[in-house]
Amino acid sequence: MDYMKTVVPTNLFTERGSNIVVINPGSANIRIGLANQDTPFNIPHCISRRTTQLPKRHVQDQMVNSQVTTAQHMERERAYDMIASLLRIPFLDEEVANSSYPRKMGRVDAYPPQNNTKEPEFTWTDVLEKNVPHSSTKAVEAEPNEGGTSEDPTLKESKIKVESNSSERKYREYICGEEALRISPTEPYCLRRPIRRGHLNISQLYPTQQVLEDLHTIWDWILLEKLHIPHSMRNMYSAILVLPETFDSREIKEMLSIVLRDLSFSSAVVHQEGLAAVFGNGLSTACIVNIGAQVTSVICVEDGVTIPTTQISLRFGGEDISRCLLWTQRHHQTWPPIRTDALSKPVDLLMLNRLKESYCQIKEGEVEAVAMVQSYEDGVPPGSHKTRLTALNVPPMGLFYPTLLVPDIYPPPPRSWFNDYDDMLEDTWHMDFPGGSAFPMWESYPIFQTKPKKEDNIGLAEAITKSILLTGRIDLQRKLFCSMQLIGGAALSDGLIPAVEERVLHAIPSHEAIDTVEVLQSRTNPAFVSWKGGAILGILDISRDAWIHREDWIKNGIHIRSGRKYKDSYYLQAQAMCYINS
Repeated sequence: MDYMKTVVPTNLFTERGSNIVVINPGSANIRIGLANQDTPFNIPHCISRRTTQLPKRHVQDQMVNSQVTTAQHMERERAYDMIASLLRIPFLDEEVANSSYPRKMGRVDAYPPQNNTKEPEFTWTDVLEKNVPHSSTKAVEAEPNEGGTSEDPTLKESKIKVESNSSERKYREYICGEEALRISPTEPYCLRRPIRRGHLNISQLYPTQQVLEDLHTIWDWILLEKLHIPHSMRNMYSAILVLPETFDSREIKEMLSIVLRDLSFSSAVVHQEGLAAVFGNGLSTACIVNIGAQVTSVICVEDGVTIPTTQISLRFGGEDISRCLLWTQRHHQTWPPIRTDALSKPVDLLMLNRLKESYCQIKEGEVEAVAMVQSYEDGVPPGSHKTRLTALNVPPMGLFYPTLLVPDIYPPPPRSWFNDYDDMLEDTWHMDFPGGSAFPMWESYPIFQTKPKKEDNIGLAEAITKSILLTGRIDLQRKLFCSMQLIGGAALSDGLIPAVEERVLHAIPSHEAIDTVEVLQSRTNPAFVSWKGGAILGILDISRDAWIHREDWIKNGIHIRSGRKYKDSYYLQAQAMCYINS
């Protein structure tokens, strides 16, 4: 401890962080890197595997329901008009009078650029093996014939040609990351996303074993290709899993098995995203609002310990805003006449996310912009379309009016899959906080009757207010309302912070003695703050009581040696706070 008080923080990170890998998996992206890095690798959490199925399925979870019902469509239009009234823009059915711009749109990539700043040309992912050896023909020639009989020279020549062509067209068995999203739909590949909406993406089309195998393959590929950690060196590294609060106990255990058993790390520990975010910004008490790609979660932390009863999960995120942007433009007839589908065409979702990040913001008045829209249609080369986008301040407001977003629906795993007779949590945890550490967002699961229900139908401001008020203490509530922290990729939206402050203030009941709210400015990139906090926790954890060793996990599972259970991060001591805040 004396050393910890005198050591320079940068030296401490260099010394202890070089052999700790921090893994923060999400539904859309995985953030992973060594603890001594400033920023992690941010990689799309997906994999495309070569397939021979006919007809080919280009996306594994095709059972996702993207159909908008009549009732949902009416609710969406009502939500749009409510937002339009607040932002002082025309309602959905109002025609823009005296429009100052034409509605005509066309491909512009066929014309010479008007300036020197031209976007890089889009290319599909090369799906063939690199440096394919061309020695197969020699092998055929040198191969002796069975029975010692001579072979017809014409037949031998045809065999050489076939073997040569097959070697030249050798497909890669799997492709991970952004390359997996940029594979041409004409290629024989199927995209898989092992995590969706904050849970393992298990369905009838995507069995449990395939999900876990894909997780292992993606993480192993990142360790080899990005971090350059070979299998033979893994026993010299430890892993920190920074997991969303939405994961259930069994899902956490499966990921621990991947890290310790399959990836061969020497030890590992699990921390929650909300708790890690507090450490990542050097705080001790805060209300963490994590706006991810597919899930938004809220949880309160007091003195370095999460309050599990305050955890609320909302089934929408940044990708839903991107799809809402597409719906808005199509309704206003500003979208080019191209077939854009964010669910069945992953490359379209990439394009929509880029447009959202570049142009969407929250502010009053009409917000328009001239943008380049890309098209990726079958049988036609990728094209660029210059168009004027409108109502760009409406989609991000869907965070406060979720009926505008209409999230996709997907079938949950079988109920029996979640039966976990070997709970990871301490018995004392159930005594202090009855319920459980994480709960699924799916309703009517009998085994989770004692756990809180999902909160799908409320907006972000109501969720934050409800979470903080659940603490039950006025002194803590006042502190939390002035210590809100927005994290996640969508937290970077321009104008979101003042919008959250204004709407949370109005959402507080009038009988509550609270009149001040504040969102704290993040000290680091909001998309990486949980990852950074996980790195800090791993480096400052001197006693390492909660760490699980590989041999113990493989032999005994949760029960380790003396019979004690895995110590959940709710019980993490806050002693390291003094070093962060000093």
